[in-house]
Amino acid sequence: MGLVGGGRGAFIGRVHCIAAVLDNRAELVAGALSSDPQCSRDSAADYAIAADRAYGSFQEMIDRETQLPQDQRIDFVSIAVPNHVHFPVAKAAVGAGLNVVCDKPLTLNLAEAEELGQLVDQSDVVFALTHNYTGYPLVRQAREMILGGELGEINAIRAQYIQGWLRTRLETEGQKQAAWRTDPARSGAAGCFGDIATHAFNLGRYMTGLIPFEISCNLKTFEEGRQLDDYGHALIRYENGGLGTVTASQISHGRENDLQIEIDGTKGSLFWRQEEPNKMVFRQNGRPHQLYTRDPNAPFARPTAAAASRLPAGHPEAYLEAFANIYCAAYDDMAGRATGKSIERQNTIYPNVNDGVEGMYFIQQCVASSGEGGQWLPLRHPRARR
Repeated sequence: MGLVGGGRGAFIGRVHCIAAVLDNRAELVAGALSSDPQCSRDSAADYAIAADRAYGSFQEMIDRETQLPQDQRIDFVSIAVPNHVHFPVAKAAVGAGLNVVCDKPLTLNLAEAEELGQLVDQSDVVFALTHNYTGYPLVRQAREMILGGELGEINAIRAQYIQGWLRTRLETEGQKQAAWRTDPARSGAAGCFGDIATHAFNLGRYMTGLIPFEISCNLKTFEEGRQLDDYGHALIRYENGGLGTVTASQISHGRENDLQIEIDGTKGSLFWRQEEPNKMVFRQNGRPHQLYTRDPNAPFARPTAAAASRLPAGHPEAYLEAFANIYCAAYDDMAGRATGKSIERQNTIYPNVNDGVEGMYFIQQCVASSGEGGQWLPLRHPRARR
């Protein structure tokens, strides 16, 4: 593993590192940990990266590593930097034939995402996107139940992601995470919706497979002086006639990472909440509510849910393990690629570059719709697939 990002003061880089090595299937051996070359090299010791593989830039890391013999160089690059750096790092890695695990959103804008998608198509690299909530066992349980028809025809998806950490202008107080996430040059065209609403949208797509058709969105910046949205809601029409809502906030007092999704079908409904990830409720009229728990040994556990669990029931598994599940699924394909096997490029258990392009289209169309007073705009991207 070669890590880009994660230097001192960062958050998500350390998460990627922990998740990547959790199952002892990878080793972090190289890094370009900061845009500041000295900070990058100084941070290497925090990860036990040898000095001769602590690089001053991602391009130096890719150039130097690909000059090493095949059995000594890095096999993949993890991208854990602000959004505006995703594209150049991913493009360089794909061009060098290196596999990629990239944090979301895929890029800074849709044009970059579409170009990257084409580059991945033209290569044989494995490309995973860490919409990490798709790695939770009960999310995968729900996905198999829905795609297997247990909920019947899907009529409605209600997803929300509510936080409160940006209730005040933290970006003016030297808070690193707030500074880049509220800066259009580094975050992109959307703030709250680009950061967390993309998770809520992606979760509905992942669990149901419904193809989005149109979107109407209203975004709002409540903190005066902030450049990007900190609250918003979107209405979605799906191709099967179903309806969806996505609500996201980063200014709701006392809320932390409250991602919730409720899905209504003609045969039943289910509800899952990220802050209580080892429980899922299934409801049918006239019957007692059913509580599914994360239990890999239970007869009701679907294969992907059981495979995503490391512990017996009652021992909580959560955020880091979900990240690790995405890494492990990507490793399976990386190993297959290394031995010359044909690998699936479209319908992978982990989010891939196509999901990333869809996510960027979602952001673009939300911003455009909001700018037109909630005008309904197209939402199906050519890369959308069930």
